[in-house]
Amino acid sequence: MRARRLRRRTPRRATAPAGPPRSTGAPSPVGVPAGQTAPVTDLDEAVETAPDTDALDGRARSALDLLIWDAPNIDMTLSTVIGARPTAASRPRFDAIAAWFVEAAGDPGAPDAPEVEACVFANIPPVVGSLQRWVEALRGFGFAVFARPKQQPDDDIDQAMLDHIDVRRHSHRLRRLVVFSGDGRNFAEPLEELARTGTQVTVVAFSEVAGYAIGSDLLEFIDIEDVPGAFAVPLDRVRLDALPPEGAWLRPTRSLRDFVSSYVRRNG
Repeated sequence: MRARRLRRRTPRRATAPAGPPRSTGAPSPVGVPAGQTAPVTDLDEAVETAPDTDALDGRARSALDLLIWDAPNIDMTLSTVIGARPTAASRPRFDAIAAWFVEAAGDPGAPDAPEVEACVFANIPPVVGSLQRWVEALRGFGFAVFARPKQQPDDDIDQAMLDHIDVRRHSHRLRRLVVFSGDGRNFAEPLEELARTGTQVTVVAFSEVAGYAIGSDLLEFIDIEDVPGAFAVPLDRVRLDALPPEGAWLRPTRSLRDFVSSYVRRNG
């Protein structure tokens, strides 16, 4: 019997980004065009065409270490923890994150070395601005990017991330999954279910907003600032899980007078 799929919140025919990016000069996989973009694949079709590995004890599928980056969530929570709009100096360095992820996969020449795949999921607003340069930089670092137009304020890509994880757990032996997201509402249950099947699942986010992973007995948690080189300079934050022995002052994020003025306006 095949492994059960991850339970998803939206009862619909699921789709997910197409396969991992090809190495330079590698032939195109069957059904995948050789252009800059790849189609969205149907999850049901991907599951049905995956080999029945139970009889082969999993040997038909390659091992895979997969990284999933929830760009809207990481951007939002970064603003929350530093109390300001992120600047170039305070944004994550994807080159360092790629190096950290690949190093943990082990020696690529080892007989049991896994494939590695890193995917960034992003909502693209109508005014693209500097996002084109950001996307091209990510691709240059070896990340695949799943970009979806943001047409409504509540549009998100959580389901696309869950769908892609589900596709990969059927197309490969998902050895390790690293999810950069503090979104426990959508990820806690599916990630714990996956961990129960034997996949090593690590959540990387900010400790201030990732209680679902910190409190889980099944998930490993790493604060994103603990990833070596993830930020060019230390973030302007005081982590309650890493306070100095002598304590620390937490500055207000707005002036007392400004708060009282807004309070009076709201309450008369």
